[in-house]
Amino acid sequence: MEYVTRIVIIGGGPGGYEAALVAAQLGAEVTVVDCDGLGGASVLTDCVPSKTLIATAEVMTTFDSSYEELGIIVADDTPHIDQPARVVGVDLGKVNRRVKRLALAQSHDITASVTRAGARVLRGRGRLEGMQGLDGSRKVVVRAADGSEETLVADAVLIATGGHPRELADAQPDGERILNWTQVYDLDELPEELIVVGSGVTGAEFAGAYQALGSRVTLVSSRDRVLPGEDPDAAAVLEDVFRRRGMNVMARSRAASAKRVGDRVEVTLADGRVITGSHCLMAVGAIPNSHGMGLEEAGVKVQESGHIWTDKVSRTTAPGVYAAGDVTGIFALASVAAMQGRIAMYHFLGDAVAPLNLKTVSSNVFTDPEIATVGYSQSDVDGGVIDARVVKLPLLRNPRAKMQGIRDGFVKIFCRPGTGIVVGGVVVAPRASELIHPISLAVDNNLTVEQIAKAFTVYPSLSGSIAEVARQLHTRKSTGEG
Repeated sequence: MEYVTRIVIIGGGPGGYEAALVAAQLGAEVTVVDCDGLGGASVLTDCVPSKTLIATAEVMTTFDSSYEELGIIVADDTPHIDQPARVVGVDLGKVNRRVKRLALAQSHDITASVTRAGARVLRGRGRLEGMQGLDGSRKVVVRAADGSEETLVADAVLIATGGHPRELADAQPDGERILNWTQVYDLDELPEELIVVGSGVTGAEFAGAYQALGSRVTLVSSRDRVLPGEDPDAAAVLEDVFRRRGMNVMARSRAASAKRVGDRVEVTLADGRVITGSHCLMAVGAIPNSHGMGLEEAGVKVQESGHIWTDKVSRTTAPGVYAAGDVTGIFALASVAAMQGRIAMYHFLGDAVAPLNLKTVSSNVFTDPEIATVGYSQSDVDGGVIDARVVKLPLLRNPRAKMQGIRDGFVKIFCRPGTGIVVGGVVVAPRASELIHPISLAVDNNLTVEQIAKAFTVYPSLSGSIAEVARQLHTRKSTGEG
């Protein structure tokens, strides 16, 4: 009788369900242990819901900012002189019902794919039980919602349990006025005055979205600019857009506490200032879901932050135990989690595998304009991590951008001196998430700016700016400039 490899995956997010699909396709016996629904936070409370909300906000922004310039006439429904002169409005309750419906449908689709591939889905919370057995196996104890337990025996275990919103001790969410990012989809009415605490990716995305939907937004940033981890030129463009559209961006302002006072929220800053609003969204990071899983007892190294240490093929310090996704702290992206999960299964099951290479990862901030990046960054160049030449071209020069009324944004490419090999890029534009792909292909395949410059682009198109930047870098290389 042929032996079948047993795989247990704890967590059904992108790292978990993608790993399950690979392992099942390679002939393993797969069990996915999940407590919330396949897709995890990415599908149910984070990426899919937030980007669905942002899709509505994007339409609002495009209409508000461009309809007059583009010559669009709206039937006269002029509001009273004392009311905000807004042409269109939003029904947030309807928007959020759509958000939840789409998230649930996506989760069901993923579950169907995983079960169709032959994997078993087991509802409950999993934990490792003890060290590796003499036969190399691992035990996973699954506790169901009713308290019953089932013990699974596995040849390999993948931990892909994700994370949850970080909370400040003096700013506990109540789900009504003080919210974390998983609770905003329960709102039936648009917040009149929204205070967003945290100016990282999550904070910036929600601040921009709710401002577009019609809220008066105050963004509280403990740093000197929004998106401190992103390209500084891109962050400067976005902050300028935020301020120009009426957002109150409070830089170098750390929130110390938030409390509800009747139907208002008071946020006290570290310097003693108090700001008030109708609602407050706390976007101050995430904590990995690694507690209470028996990791240390099983020989898995857990960092002080709670993240699980892994190598580039997703192995932990415990034989037969792998980890993927936000619980590892590598790069909080669904695409990276999925790749880590797939790599783990390829590695354990003996298939060909390439180690994780973060310098080929493309990412996107879903603000308006979007900010997409890939490869080496401006900080890498400025800090001497890599020697590269840089050209940045504003979208204002692009004919398609002029036609569409796009004023903000740019394309920036980094290439190696001498060879002209593309090592990174930044796009700030509407749908930058789509425009970054040709630069990602160049980075992943070591293409040169000459090769990009010689490829045909549609005229007129925003992607034409990518070719133009490549031409400028190629010309400067040829003439010794840059």
